[in-house]
Amino acid sequence: MKLYAICLKNDGYDASLELRKLYEYIPDKDAEDHDQIRIVDESGEDYLYPKVFFMELQIPKAVEEALSHAA
Repeated sequence: MKLYAICLKNDGYDASLELRKLYEYIPDKDAEDHDQIRIVDESGEDYLYPKVFFMELQIPKAVEEALSHAA
């Protein structure tokens, strides 16, 4: 199951993050301990960003399947 978060803020990262865009994120305990989240950004790679920039979302199974076919 993939995990998703929506970008609510991108101060200083406007080339890497688009506001209101849905991003896949990867659980990372060390990042969480530092108030960060590991996001697969516009480069297609995963990087750490401030957790306050995002809101984690619970995606219904049908929407998750549709997203996986859209990529």
